[in-house]
Amino acid sequence: MVAQLLDGKKIAAKILAKVQQAIVSLPQKPRLAIVRCGDDPASVLYTAMKQKKAEEIGIQAELYVFSGTIDQQKVIEKIQCLNATVDGIMVQLPLPAHLSERQICDAIDIDKDVDGLTQQSLAQVMNNQELHAPATPKAVIRLLDEYHLPLAGKQVVIVGRSALIGKPLAIMALHRDATVSICHSKTPDLAKHTRHADVLISAVGKPHFITSDMIQENAIVIDVGISKQDNQTKGDIHPDVIQKAAFLAPVPGGVGPMTIAMLLEAVAEAKIYKMNPREKIKSEKEE
Repeated sequence: MVAQLLDGKKIAAKILAKVQQAIVSLPQKPRLAIVRCGDDPASVLYTAMKQKKAEEIGIQAELYVFSGTIDQQKVIEKIQCLNATVDGIMVQLPLPAHLSERQICDAIDIDKDVDGLTQQSLAQVMNNQELHAPATPKAVIRLLDEYHLPLAGKQVVIVGRSALIGKPLAIMALHRDATVSICHSKTPDLAKHTRHADVLISAVGKPHFITSDMIQENAIVIDVGISKQDNQTKGDIHPDVIQKAAFLAPVPGGVGPMTIAMLLEAVAEAKIYKMNPREKIKSEKEE
């Protein structure tokens, strides 16, 4: 048996084509502000990818780059100014150590929080309002939806407890009637938990951390971890898992492209909603 690959690149292209169609007739292009502090190589790469993809589909992406030693208040003041002029704002993480991610992200107005970074957005996720959910958890859920893989009744194990992926994703899975466990660096005997997962999602950023002996037969495995090893992009999931899982969202080509699609869809929806509060871009599941 070889797992069916969940092709995030293909699904993302379909979503972005729909976004492009939805905004082509707007009198003004949606505007996305991307804020980056410092020149971390991964952040430089990711912001360039987002900017390029945005421009391809008709979203005006504006990159604001600050030095790695910038004063925090100056970043906050810039974001507060952008709240009044653009349709969406995202802060590329991680930030330099002297900057507070929480204070900087919370400077974003919730209506402009297209990446789900503010405490207000995360609080809404807790109450089953996912309009401003973080882009990566939305990407995981949307990818499963597009392949008609419901979470109801499933044992879902998430490895990683970050505030932007693990925790909101756990809540979103609970809202879909899954039974959810979150594992982390202090979890004893991790494999004991992962072997019971109908759906295993790993987001720790350690190359090939999850091996085939750690999953059950026919599991759905979602790789969210991204790391560099020997100048190659690798995920958390060992390649051998493809021989044991039923479905696999790989790195690269799985959740990554979907995350960008979710971000840009949110920008377009923010623009459309501002013009007509009753409108939104519908997924195929909703149509």
